[in-house]
Order: sequence, then structure tokens, then C-alpha cells
Amino acid sequence: MIGIDEEISLSMNRHVDESLLFRGGDVEALHELISTRFAPNRMKVLHDNRLDGLFRCRHEGPVGLYELGYGAEVDIQPGAPLDFYNVHIPLAGDGTVTVDGKPLRSALSIVGPGHEVSMRWNEASRNRILIIPREVVDAAISARLGGPPDEALVFDPVLDDRTTPTKMWLGLVERFAEFAEAGLPALSPLALAHFEQLLVNGLLDVQPHTLGSAVTGIHSTSGAGGAAVLRAVHRAREFCAEHAHEPIGTADMARAAGVAARTLRDGFRRHLNTTPLAYLRTVRLGLAHRDLRAVATGLARGNVTEVALRWGFTHLGRFTACYRQAYGETPSQTLRRTDTGPA
Repeated sequence: MIGIDEEISLSMNRHVDESLLFRGGDVEALHELISTRFAPNRMKVLHDNRLDGLFRCRHEGPVGLYELGYGAEVDIQPGAPLDFYNVHIPLAGDGTVTVDGKPLRSALSIVGPGHEVSMRWNEASRNRILIIPREVVDAAISARLGGPPDEALVFDPVLDDRTTPTKMWLGLVERFAEFAEAGLPALSPLALAHFEQLLVNGLLDVQPHTLGSAVTGIHSTSGAGGAAVLRAVHRAREFCAEHAHEPIGTADMARAAGVAARTLRDGFRRHLNTTPLAYLRTVRLGLAHRDLRAVATGLARGNVTEVALRWGFTHLGRFTACYRQAYGETPSQTLRRTDTGPA
């Protein structure tokens, strides 16, 4: 039987092989790839340097994750207004991002709709890049406000990693990169969808933007009728029970309940002393318990790793701790049980 570490290692090796989009000195080939994956642009290699580019796609989805380095000093000019949000996280080297004609004080940045952008990167630069389509951000805003924004949200372009919230969000990006490199998105689509939603919603909460506090969730709901909120919580719980096997999140639960996401969060805190995502995690923990008992009694086949991944638990240590707290035994102990009585 293959262990979780070996399984992840094999998946990671396969993923790394498939992630390499480009390596070498063909300027036209790299330019075409970047134009296709990101947006049409003008790329110029400066000082007659020889290109030594490296371009990887770590994950492609509602949140794209890439790594890009040129091995030469280059100038990049997007050829059209951006219809996506582009987060640059420097891993090595340096560069200058210019927005609306003004160089930013840091290359750690987010640019997107509403920005006029140019970039210059030195030969040692290597960036982690998140690509988030505008429609993904609009969907997150719509879930919070109960309707789409009138115009594209514009972020403050500089990410200030001196602040604790931004540091925490950047740490989440790092965990997402590890998650993707380990090949876990294919093994646990539920966890992938939650990770992507965390990244998008976290960015809305920690990075200043033109909609300000209207979408941060820091609002009072005292004016909302208590009975109406309680009914919304009940509808959300029913939705969780019916759709826990799908990659749902707070936004989906709020839509099903017919309220804004912030109203649902306040309702869960007020009536259940928890959050929508924590409640959903509890539901999935119960389903994992059910599946493990089915394996233990011979009604199904599988192991702890397979069951955990099926229900979106990719960190086995945390899964085991939560499981023990809920059921008084570890998942492995449940597998060894042979009785069919309540547990």
C-alpha cells in the first residue's frame, strides 16, 4: 500500500514535469507564450542581452499560479487594458512596475483593470505570479453585495508586506504554491476550490481598493430581521447537507440562502457560534467519519488518506486532530473498529 508521503511525492514529480512551459533563449517563443497565457504585450530584451527564460505554470484555474524569469533585463508593455488582476511576488532579483506613469516603490504589486502598466525586470528577477480574471473578483464582490459591481474594482497597486494581514495573505499564497506543486489539486478538488476562494476573498479583505469597506464584511447587520437571518442560516445548513461533496464555499451558501455573504457570516456567528466554512468543515468531517466506518465494517474500501482527500482534508495531521476532537478517537482507530453501533 502506498503511503501519503509517497503518493504526494509521485504526484509532485509528475506535476513538476508538466509545469514547465518554457526554458531557453527563444525570445519569440517566450513572448508568444506570455501573450497567450496572460495578455498581448510588447516584450523587449535590453542591452543586447541573451535571454535565459524560465516559465512555469504551477496551477491553471480560477486563480492561475505561475513562475517567470527572463535571465536578461527586459521591458514589458501590455498591448491592451488588462481584464484580469496580476499579482507579482518577487522570489529573486528586482524590477520596477510603473502604474499610471508612476514607478511603484515595490515590485510586490497587484495591477489590473483601471491601471496603465509597464514593467522592467533585471536579469536575476524571478517572480511568482497570480492571475485572477476580473469575473472571478466580480463574483466574489457580488456574493458580498448581493449584486455585481457597477465597474471594475481597482486595487491599490502596492502590496505592503510590513503589515500583518498582507504577510498572512502572502503566506497563504506560499501554502497554495506548495499545495499545487505537490499535485494535490487533482487529488482533492474540494480543497482546491476553497483555497482559490480564500485567496480571492483574502485579497479583497487585506488590500485597499476602490470599493473600500463596502465589501470587507465589516458591517453591522443589526437592521436585518432576526427571524429572516435565522431562516437564511437554516437554508444554508440544508444546502451544506446536500452539496458537501461539491466545491462550495461561503459565497455559494449565501446565494442558496438568499442573503449577502456578510449577513450569512453574522448569522452563523449569532445563532451557531461558528462560521459558514467551519460549519461546512464539520459536515464534511461527519461524512468522513461515515465513510471510515463503512470501510471498517466492510461496506466500502479505502484508507484514511483516500477518505480525507475525498472530503477536502489535505493536511492529515490537522484532519486527525479535528477528527479526534469530534469523535474521541483517531481515523485509524475508527478503521480498526468492527462494531456497527453508534460512535
